[in-house]
Formats: sequence, C-alpha cells, structure tokens
Amino acid sequence: MASASLSMLASSPHAAAPLASPASPTPRISQTLAVPKSFIGLRRCFTPRSSRIVSAPRSSRRSFVVNASQLPLVGNTAPDFEAEAVFDQEFINVKLSDYIGKKYVILFFYPLDFTFVCPTEITAFSDRYSDFEKLNTEILGVSIDSVFSHLAWIQTDRKSGGLGDLKYPLVSDVTKSISKSYNVLIPDQGIALRGLFIIDKDGIIQHSTINNLAIGRSVDETLRTLQALQYVKENPDEVCPAGWKPGEKSMKPDPKLSKEYFKAI
Repeated sequence: MASASLSMLASSPHAAAPLASPASPTPRISQTLAVPKSFIGLRRCFTPRSSRIVSAPRSSRRSFVVNASQLPLVGNTAPDFEAEAVFDQEFINVKLSDYIGKKYVILFFYPLDFTFVCPTEITAFSDRYSDFEKLNTEILGVSIDSVFSHLAWIQTDRKSGGLGDLKYPLVSDVTKSISKSYNVLIPDQGIALRGLFIIDKDGIIQHSTINNLAIGRSVDETLRTLQALQYVKENPDEVCPAGWKPGEKSMKPDPKLSKEYFKAI
C-alpha cells in the first residue's frame, strides 16, 4: 500500500518537484590580522563605512594623479579631517586641508599610547623634525587615543617609556574615522596599523607604507622618499631609480635616453 501511494504521488501532475541541494555558502574572507597577544581584546569591532571617491583635477603637465578604485590609494586626494591634537602641551585643532597649497605632510598612524615600538618611532621623527622642516614638510602623528592620553604620555619622561616634548602635533582619533578613511584600522581590534602617508602640497597621496604592529618604520627612508618625490615634482621629465638620494644621477623615462643612466652606473 505504501509503495502504491508513492507511485501515485510520483505520477501526479501536482506532485512537488524534488528540492535542489542548497548552494554551498560563499566562504567569508576574514578581516582579522595577526597581532601581538598584548593587543588582543583592547578594542571592540568597528564596522567601516564606504568612502566617496575623490579625484584631483587633471593638469597639462605630467599628472601625479591616478584613477584608483578606492581611497586612499597613492595618486588620489588625501581624505581631509579635522580633529583635536596635542602640541606644546596644549590642546589644538588640526585640519589637514589647512596645509594644502602650503606644505607637504608626513601623516603617520600608530596603534596606542603607552606601548613599546610606538615611542621609538614618535621620538625619532621628533628628533629629526628639523630635516623635514627644511623641506617645507609638517609631521602629524595619529592614534585612536584621547588628547588626555596623548598629554599624559608627552608629560612622561623618555627614560620611563614616555615621549617628552614633541616638535609636531599628536592627533586624537577617538572616533576612529581618520584611521578608517586611510584604510589602516584593524576592524576587530579598533586600533590602527603602522600606516605612513606622504601628501604633497596639492593634497595628493604620493607615498604610503603600512607595517604590522610589531614592526617600526625608518625615518631615514621616509626622508629619502620625500626628497625623491620633491625632486621629480620639480623635474617632471625625470624619474628616480632605486635608492636615489639628492646629488645622485636621475633617469629619463625614455627607452633611449634612459641608457645614459645605465651606462653611467
């Protein structure tokens, strides 16, 4: 009887079609980065929002602008921001666009105040501030800490892991909006990777590096890259080869003229 019922069901025009096997779910790409244990669990997850794409106007000269699909990529306009900062042991407001048309900017992010690698980088940039000042360049450090935390760290002696007085502002990104807009925020930790951006006087990002949390950056290499950038901006028909430093031979970006460089090295 049971087999007859099954046969009738199969032959019925109203019989339900067999259900298709559900498609395998698309594997999710983890946004979690490998971080030192000391940073795990310090911040809750922050969900980034999409950014508008902004392109700088084209010019008749060689363009330093590229058509990138997402900000902030090298060749695009640097995302503007305005935030509180600490400078000379006082609270000030810093707005990135105030430097446009006037100075180059070294914008660097670090994870947290009162940590370990961070003070070595922050004080190293401060100790070399005059070298950047000679190149008409301002330095801005950014973390997700409050201005009160920045001030307390600045008022702590270097021998005790503090910063002492700095020659440039430390910006407070407590909303994490600046770190997010520069794509350096670790979403599930709420802190920034060690991102560094060189922004020219037109407000265009010309260079970026992003290190994981345990790896400090080189002030010497940042300075050398800035010098190379300024050289090609002033000499748009030339390019700088690997490791180029001021006074060394540059190169013509031409199949024939470039041979002059290769013959000379």
